[in-house]
Amino acid sequence: MSDTVALTIIGYARTPWRRREDAPHQPSATADAAGTIEIAAAYRAALADLDSFARIWLLFVFDRSHGWAPTVKPPRGGPKRGVLATRAPNRPSPIGLTNVALSGVDMAAGLVHVRGIDLLDETPILDLKPYLPSIDAWPNEGHGWLEPYLQAGIEPRLKKPFRALKGND
Repeated sequence: MSDTVALTIIGYARTPWRRREDAPHQPSATADAAGTIEIAAAYRAALADLDSFARIWLLFVFDRSHGWAPTVKPPRGGPKRGVLATRAPNRPSPIGLTNVALSGVDMAAGLVHVRGIDLLDETPILDLKPYLPSIDAWPNEGHGWLEPYLQAGIEPRLKKPFRALKGND
């Protein structure tokens, strides 16, 4: 058994953000932020029927993250937490997951138009999957170690706070 796998990049995100400090840190931070996923020609036929969904999952590579630590300091404060119990971008395997609203699909051009995107421009995309509310949502489940912070209304303290782009306010 190998300790590594090869993954195929099927496309790239096109967004307004080139720097980490300019990008939102969760999709809910900019629900109206528009972006486009450019799908390589070899995979465009796989976009058939995607436009029948309202939301999709994007699996991507944290290509600008380097290295990782087993514990990280969360932006809401408190003690360090295991990186696998956080949403930190510096991870053992730099794979990310985000959920976006689907605005439209141009299969011929390989363009998937989305809203609420929190990725940096040119982020490599590994896969798209439809969001299925009856399967993907577990609204009654807890928030783990975050629960007391959320109940107290504690907001994340980001090292470099998100700055909304002009025209996205």
